[in-house]
Amino acid sequence: MNSRRLLALAGALLSGAAAVPQTALAIDLSKIETIVVIYAENRSFDHLYGLFPGANGIANAASEQKTQRDHDGSILPSLRVWGADGKPDPNFPKLPNEPFRIDRPPVDKRADQVLISPIHAYYHSIEQINGGRNDMFAAVSNVGGWTMGYFDGSNMKLWQWAKQYTLADNFFMGAFGGSYLNHQWLICACTPVFKDAPPGMRAALDKDGKLAKDANSPSAREGAVHMRTGGAQVTPDGYSVNTTQPPYQPSGVPPAPGGSLKLADPKGAPRMAEPLPPQTAKTIGDTLSAKGVSWAWYAGGWNAALADGTKPSSEKRSVIYTRANGAVNFQPHHQPFNYYLRYAPGTAERAQHLKDGEDLMRDIAAGTLPKVTLYKPVGILTQHPAYTDIMSGDAHIAELLEKLTKSPQWERMVVIVTYDENGGFWDHVPPPSGAGWGDRWGPATRIPALIVSPFAKRGFIDHTAYDTTSILKLITKRFDLEPLPGVREKMGDLTGALDLP
Repeated sequence: MNSRRLLALAGALLSGAAAVPQTALAIDLSKIETIVVIYAENRSFDHLYGLFPGANGIANAASEQKTQRDHDGSILPSLRVWGADGKPDPNFPKLPNEPFRIDRPPVDKRADQVLISPIHAYYHSIEQINGGRNDMFAAVSNVGGWTMGYFDGSNMKLWQWAKQYTLADNFFMGAFGGSYLNHQWLICACTPVFKDAPPGMRAALDKDGKLAKDANSPSAREGAVHMRTGGAQVTPDGYSVNTTQPPYQPSGVPPAPGGSLKLADPKGAPRMAEPLPPQTAKTIGDTLSAKGVSWAWYAGGWNAALADGTKPSSEKRSVIYTRANGAVNFQPHHQPFNYYLRYAPGTAERAQHLKDGEDLMRDIAAGTLPKVTLYKPVGILTQHPAYTDIMSGDAHIAELLEKLTKSPQWERMVVIVTYDENGGFWDHVPPPSGAGWGDRWGPATRIPALIVSPFAKRGFIDHTAYDTTSILKLITKRFDLEPLPGVREKMGDLTGALDLP
């Protein structure tokens, strides 16, 4: 056994709830020519991989990590699932206060069903984690105890890929909250700025910095907590942390009547607040371009959504945020580069770097993928609860991995399959915190991550502490880029999953 494997084994033995720093060994990354990132949606590690053999799964959770508490700190006597009215849903039984299998009695739901979605937002996430105790997930959720549900993921195709290659079981979402903010952290390790956001978009906080709760908010024994969220998209000091729409089409905000069809109406739209102003922070795209390294963001449904988004506001949309008539349900807030001035409509940068999912399939087959390839599946294939199921996305990503292994570029490729965030689902491992590990924005709950590559360690579970910024760290290290300031110093760079001579 070589020295790298011995050190990896030592790291595994020292793992558990604590973060394991990556060993500072020199590694030659020059053999890697292509890095592919596949970004799925809204599942925690324990929720999908909590039963994975050898991983730090649910069996390792201490009783205090499993047990959920009410808002006053008392232990909940049981778990209830709340319906849309915030009251107990009669379709779900009263459950013991502990993690439970979704896919066996008494709940008995399937991974190929579209199931309910817990709230997953910035302030909720912080309060649920509760300083690393992870004991407020049920109390601070619109669906109550559903947050504690998990699957036996062994029927997933991705589970089989994880068995063959490397599964990282200490990988954390980059930022507290939801998809919008974590997509931003994937490309810039930063939080968008909206200093002039209107009052209706700003969060109302209590003296402890938590979302203010209504005086009549119920105990978590009785129903879903009532929070005075307002829009809560923007912090009091002007950072955009929850879903805000892009300023450019495709956007959830249609064009202004009589305005440019390429832009979102700056006044917003019904049920949609004002779009985010164009951002100017430095992204991984900028640092790659500065070094002449090819890259692209491929989005499933991009061309169809662009056509849909540039219709006049008087016309009904058929692709963006809709499942009607078999639509692909394109999610504009999953497209982080579409928020940036450098990639505005009409720019050469936009045409060069923002691509459709069909372009990805063509480029894989032709062996013409750019050196850094970022892929976002369309809504119905992301595994996001409420509008799709687990198995459809699982099949799609597994098929994509098969295509990549047959690509002419495969022999020098590293593929990272991970999730944007936990979707509000519980996980037992506390996120790393403290200087060099975390900051105001994160990291947050643990999520699955697979490293699939000819260079990946086979049948390996990597216990190194990683987060979303670790992807940026690997890309930056491989191509000798300018480091992005938000990347966390002590997080690993994913080389712990690789076996390079």
